[in-house]
Amino acid sequence: MDDVDVLMLHSRFSPLKRILSYDVFDRGFCGWMTLMPNFTEGPDFDTPPSIVNKDQWPPVMLSSATYRFPGTHGSMSGTYSLKLSTRPVAAPYSCPPAPGSMGHAIKRMSFWLPERQYLQIEAWFAYTAEMDVVDGKGPQPGLHETSVRAFGAGFDVQERGNRYFTGIRYLNSVDGKLLRKWQYVSAAEVSDREWAFGTDGDWCRRGVDPWWFGRRYPDGRHDGYKDVPGGTQNLCYNETDDKINWQYMRMKIDTLNREYVEMQCQDKVFDMRGIPITYVDAYGRIDGLINPVFWVESDADRRVFLYVDSVVVSQE
Repeated sequence: MDDVDVLMLHSRFSPLKRILSYDVFDRGFCGWMTLMPNFTEGPDFDTPPSIVNKDQWPPVMLSSATYRFPGTHGSMSGTYSLKLSTRPVAAPYSCPPAPGSMGHAIKRMSFWLPERQYLQIEAWFAYTAEMDVVDGKGPQPGLHETSVRAFGAGFDVQERGNRYFTGIRYLNSVDGKLLRKWQYVSAAEVSDREWAFGTDGDWCRRGVDPWWFGRRYPDGRHDGYKDVPGGTQNLCYNETDDKINWQYMRMKIDTLNREYVEMQCQDKVFDMRGIPITYVDAYGRIDGLINPVFWVESDADRRVFLYVDSVVVSQE
């Protein structure tokens, strides 16, 4: 890193002692890619059968955030950010996600310190919906804020004989109703069958891939998430869909005790100490996994976007 990178890192982020990655997307994808299905089945590398269709999730891209009126918005740090998008589709909240209604980005990493306890992800992000048509009512009929259902960040981890998913998501809208609250990944006491929306023979296990699996309820509850205590927060969504504001998020977990520690968005810090992390038996061949993930989901038949300007993953 040059002097400017070092200055930005320590002035805009609060990393732990060991920085595993510092990704500024003006430099490229930095190892982030689309989270895609497992192409493992015969006869021609088909995907395993599942109620959740993941082969329609759009690819991640480097974007200059171009819009119809202002032109190129750029990123917070320069020109390019990592852009996650959806297709213009959505299922009702209480149904399994519609094919293409979510977008995911993942960076595939592994632990390297033999003795470590804390793991943290932090990022500057922005979110918006596509400015396609004026179809609403009221003073801003073209403002599509309710089209963004949710977005979040987290980790897919496997170590010490167990696999677990941790993360935070901002539940913005449920079937057109704004909720604007933070939730954390935590699996309800349900069976593997219930986790897979009541279907038999799905490959998933309770607690695995909560962004896809886990039953959903019309009031915003989810078998894969619980509300962050005091987690209601109005984020910055500007007057039109072509104005984005860069905002800060951070999540810290305790891998030794398998607990959440805290999360932060903008200048608001939420104490999560003592909240347990759900874990399952280890999967084969992925010991030491430490994959950070971002995701975004639509709440209407309209494309929605999550832009990530820069990300830091650190541990100590």
